[in-house]
Amino acid sequence: QRSAAGCIQLGVDCYGGGLWHTWFDRDLGLSGRVLVREKDGKVVQKLVLINRPIARVSTLCIHLQTAEERRQFTVKKEDHLMPILGTQTLLENAVRNQLNTGSSQLDAADSAWRKEQEPLLLKMIASELGIDVMDIADFELNLFDTQPATLGGITSEFLYAARLDNLATCFVSCEALSDYTESESFQDDGDITLVALFDHEEVGSDSAHGAGSPVMADAVKRISTALSPVEGSFNPDLYGAALRKSFLLSVDMAHAVHPNFASKHEKGHGPKMNAGVVVKTNQNQRYATNGITGFLTREITRKAGTVPLQEFVVRNDCPCGTTIGPIIASNTGIRTADVGMPQLSMHSCREVMGIADLTNGLELFKAFFQHFREIDDNLEG
Repeated sequence: QRSAAGCIQLGVDCYGGGLWHTWFDRDLGLSGRVLVREKDGKVVQKLVLINRPIARVSTLCIHLQTAEERRQFTVKKEDHLMPILGTQTLLENAVRNQLNTGSSQLDAADSAWRKEQEPLLLKMIASELGIDVMDIADFELNLFDTQPATLGGITSEFLYAARLDNLATCFVSCEALSDYTESESFQDDGDITLVALFDHEEVGSDSAHGAGSPVMADAVKRISTALSPVEGSFNPDLYGAALRKSFLLSVDMAHAVHPNFASKHEKGHGPKMNAGVVVKTNQNQRYATNGITGFLTREITRKAGTVPLQEFVVRNDCPCGTTIGPIIASNTGIRTADVGMPQLSMHSCREVMGIADLTNGLELFKAFFQHFREIDDNLEG
């Protein structure tokens, strides 16, 4: 909790490399996970969604900015991004008095944690979950823009939404897997088809459930153990063979050419929205695609005949983002190609992509599930 100039604010910790100026003057809701202490002493996890505007990060009016400040619009995350919840005098007294009731029943650690939280926020969370305020043991919450996703463009050819990077990929991959399990090809498939969704990609992936964790290697190990001729026995040769025969599509959103900043793209590699999935290549290993994995990806789409592809190589004088592809490839040795659906406004509070590319992404995943083994078996070496 924090306050300034008669306003109650939220203390926030900025995640990843956001375009923070896009979060100003947005109507923000709150969602996340709450730990709830039950009467029998157990602590359970519950999800909360407050899908209405309860917070806002307001810009400084133009009249109080110097000409230099107007040109730069520099965002100091610690000072400028603390959202306002309400006015202090209206909210403070009655709520604090209510929450102080029964505090003697808490142990010192719980009481100390609670004193650092905004009482009105605790009351709102408790109301949403239908629990008593004193049952809240802890939480981890995120702010989000309450404006819903919508179709846009003169013929509604775009999707305007938050977090397209990378929830759009998560959506189409799960849809494709669901569709594939109902197809005839699935019944004869001798491979294990797997979709893995990782956290913390925007901050390096080095966490217990990020792509830098043992999750992927452990998954292959457990699957190969389950398929071992000796039930429940780990066979290192079988595990090694499984890794060698595996293939990973690392699918993160891609950078479409911005018509107002076209010079930021290499002239021969300018992906466009609604024009197909993008194959990403970088010789400095910011992407994991190489000559073989790029060929296999293109061959899969050629076999399917339904997925247009585009190519992306970053300019030599421009920085390049990265994905979880090189991380998983280096940790496991699994062959990997980096691809993605093109979009604009990546890392903005509000992003945009072409709706045709959702279908292109879906068809790519389905083609991969269906045709990969046949194509890989015909590749010598």
